[in-house]
Amino acid sequence: MVVSWISQTDDTIPANASHVVGVGALVINKNTKEVLVVQEKSGYFKDKNVWKLPTGVVNEGEDICTGVAREVQEETGIVADFVEVLSFRQSHKSFLKKKSDLFFLCVLSPRSYEITEQKSEILQAKWMPIQEYVDQPWNQKNEMFKFMANICQKKCEEEYLGFSTVETITGSGKKSFMYCNADHANRLQELRNQASSSL
Repeated sequence: MVVSWISQTDDTIPANASHVVGVGALVINKNTKEVLVVQEKSGYFKDKNVWKLPTGVVNEGEDICTGVAREVQEETGIVADFVEVLSFRQSHKSFLKKKSDLFFLCVLSPRSYEITEQKSEILQAKWMPIQEYVDQPWNQKNEMFKFMANICQKKCEEEYLGFSTVETITGSGKKSFMYCNADHANRLQELRNQASSSL
């Protein structure tokens, strides 16, 4: 991007995009109490023998809830529906050692269970008991991964509410999503339904 600031005031145009939005998917098979995990062929986790949640980057113009479902399907062939955001974190100088990274840990509900690995990125994918996922040495030795694994286990074993989506319209008329407490999201949906049925 080439820019020439004409005004006599300080230039306030950002140099370029400052953040990357990453997603991780906790896909829970409620029948077996297992979670979907992958081993990657390349990148940071290559040859580390770590089973991790499917992850990826949200595309430009793509919503978090759509991007995380797309990543799961691309990496594993599993069709899954977004349920909620469990947690998120921000990290600086993490992407290409320049960009800040916003990473959203999301829960998805599978509509299919047969795995087909993405040959270009994924070495293996499988359903794994949540305790086995949590107990991996990598998750126990690395604080951020330990915290994420703990949140995943809590969601699998107890009632843990995250942030669900509420579809809304911006002031300029574009579709958008708000993420809020799952209970409140359900109430907002009910209010919308009541308002539209009274028209």
